[in-house]
Amino acid sequence: MSSAVVTRFAPSPTGYLHIGGARTALFNWLYARRYGGRMMLRIEDTDRERSTQGAIDAILDGMSWLGLDWDGDVVYQFARAERHREVAQALLDSGNAYRCYATPDELAQMRETARAEGRPLRYDGRWRDRDPSDAPAGVAPAIRLRAPSEGETVVEDAVQGRVVWQNRDLDDLVLLRSDGNPTYMLAVVVDDHDMGVTQVIRGDDHLTNAARQSQIFSALGWEVPRMAHIPLIHGADGAKLSKRHGALGVDAYRDLGYLPAALRNYLVRLGWSHGDQEVFSTEEMVAAFDLKAIGRSPARFDFAKLENLNGLYIRGASDAALVSAIEQVVPSIGAERGLSAPLPPALREKLTAAMPGLKERAKTLVELIDSAYYLYAARPLALDAKAAALLTDETKARLGAVIAELEALETWDAASTEGAVRAFAEANGLKLGLVAQPLRAALTGRTTSPPVFDVLAVLGREESLSRLRDQVGQG
Repeated sequence: MSSAVVTRFAPSPTGYLHIGGARTALFNWLYARRYGGRMMLRIEDTDRERSTQGAIDAILDGMSWLGLDWDGDVVYQFARAERHREVAQALLDSGNAYRCYATPDELAQMRETARAEGRPLRYDGRWRDRDPSDAPAGVAPAIRLRAPSEGETVVEDAVQGRVVWQNRDLDDLVLLRSDGNPTYMLAVVVDDHDMGVTQVIRGDDHLTNAARQSQIFSALGWEVPRMAHIPLIHGADGAKLSKRHGALGVDAYRDLGYLPAALRNYLVRLGWSHGDQEVFSTEEMVAAFDLKAIGRSPARFDFAKLENLNGLYIRGASDAALVSAIEQVVPSIGAERGLSAPLPPALREKLTAAMPGLKERAKTLVELIDSAYYLYAARPLALDAKAAALLTDETKARLGAVIAELEALETWDAASTEGAVRAFAEANGLKLGLVAQPLRAALTGRTTSPPVFDVLAVLGREESLSRLRDQVGQG
């Protein structure tokens, strides 16, 4: 494979960067990086009514968060309309396109007739060979491709294999509308050619477009890029992916607490495989990625698998990296938890110190933040129901005695606090849990947390003792 590989990701900015689009971007990015080529980004904003700046920003932001960089400047399709019109004129001049004066009523009648006869809805070619002098006065024509009416159009697809269409089943598609605006079909072909695209990788919902676009390429005498049409993503139940399955924007996954590296790893395995390997570093993905290993069946999106993979990435991440990742999601989920970004330096320090214990159980950053509740909770701590049930009059009295033991400590760390609490339990003929569990409830407001002596160490002497006094009424 030569170094001249050029792929492109070409989303329509009519909404967020959805999960299927993110996977398409990833596959294009990996293929370009695998062969030392370039991946271009093209925003297909020809649908002016539905394209928004907000959607463009969400796409660029989502790709940046996922770590999918592109080469060169972003290409905006609508800005190239003059170039598209120029190519349509060249096709007219060469006889490979013609002016069509069919009225909206005539086109509607064609559709009705085809529907009644059970035929595909196709233009009947009525202006294909008519003399231009027949043109009705004052009617602006559309420009249609003079598509081959015999033989076949073939796409040798890297995923779907050899796909053949009979040309009689493909009609003369519109290149330029009667208002002078280029169609999507023409714009894609011209842009792919002008951007030097050598490999198109996109969803298999574009497979029929591949036949039509191949005909335009051929009419222009341009080389057709290689094609790879990947199956769409389905939900775990096998139905087409919808919002209930997780067809969310990439920004939503960020706010749900997924790490970009974990989501990238999960997406690469949706429809592509490399033996039994499930976990890939970015370098491993690039080295192994191959279009031949993409399956022809729709991949199934499974939230449980994504969560487990994300938990694996959380456990493998450095403590400092996780604190930074938490800070990034605080703007979207922090307000309800009393957090705001940037985090206060003292809280960053506590989070970093507590992270080894926190990250062992969390599967998302949101779970991580919630399990770190005890670090940022305001005094006096609000106890959840289970923690409140643990703090009976008897256990509060016991904690009051423990406070006195802890106050007497000269050094304050996990080892010294554990020694004091163990000695107290033994002296009073108690199992350690009968002291440690109420201690945890009073310090964290919950019945689950990192090891309680680590909690004491991270909170420090003053904060720990103050929380305990709050709960036993010594404040």
